[in-house]
Amino acid sequence: MKERGLRPRFFILGLGFWYKASLQDGEPVSSGLVEIRQIRSKVLFMSEGSEGQKSADETTESLLPIDEHIEEGQDAEGRKVRHRGIYLLPNLFTTANLFAGFYSIINAMNGNFYVAAAAVFVAMVLDSLDGRVARLTNTQSAFGAEYDSLSDMVAFGVAPALLAFEWALGSMGKVGWMVAFIYVAGAALRLARFNTQIGSVDKRYFIGLASPAAAGVVAGTVWAFSDFGIKGSNMAFVVALLVAAAGCLMVSNIKYYSFKDLDLKGRVPFVAILVVVLIFAVVFSDPPRILLLIFLAYAVSGPVQYLLQLRRRKTV
Repeated sequence: MKERGLRPRFFILGLGFWYKASLQDGEPVSSGLVEIRQIRSKVLFMSEGSEGQKSADETTESLLPIDEHIEEGQDAEGRKVRHRGIYLLPNLFTTANLFAGFYSIINAMNGNFYVAAAAVFVAMVLDSLDGRVARLTNTQSAFGAEYDSLSDMVAFGVAPALLAFEWALGSMGKVGWMVAFIYVAGAALRLARFNTQIGSVDKRYFIGLASPAAAGVVAGTVWAFSDFGIKGSNMAFVVALLVAAAGCLMVSNIKYYSFKDLDLKGRVPFVAILVVVLIFAVVFSDPPRILLLIFLAYAVSGPVQYLLQLRRRKTV
């Protein structure tokens, strides 16, 4: 039996070696050619199988609605490295912070001002924990920083503004929602500026009133007066001035002490724990009023220090 018209053929094996099978016209088919054809068929079958598996994997990945997060960073020697995935522990606290802000919004819309204000203070506690946990466990990441800012915008920007609007500012019409927007815009600008100033400013001080502190002033006001049964419409003008002032202080250049230089891991005198117990006892004796006084004092401390510095400069 003869096979005519065969031409040189090239095909590749799995390990990357090239083989050539040729048959001149009129020459009989040898057993070597048959063996080469069998190998070729087997290789083509394996190649099609691997391509089919690869396409199936790609199809499966394309069907997934969530892509894996890949973050670029630098190691200790300054070389670029790529990290796959996110850290779970600090982002759990950030997610809880986001939920507390959302829960505050829902309760404010339903008229549960007491619960809405308390949820803002719960968000403050969670917000203070996520950053410290990340630093203590060495799980800081760019993703966590951005996620924390977005959560803060909801918990300390939108939630307090909506709470003040539902309780008091709504009775002022357009002026009310404009004042609420001033606060929201101030919180957004404050967070954006804070993210761009990381590593370039003195960490002992905040530039402008921190958004959690501003939220404490607004939520504390609503909580303290609504707990007495006072209607927000009766003091809408005062609330409007307070909310607008908090929004302006967030974007100001006034410095506030950040308390970030406190060493919580070091040893302290025994009397320090007694002071902490006393503080907890005082706060829980009347949470709405005590918390409002604390955050009002902190918000006023910045302008007072600024005026004192101006006075010292004039005397010098």
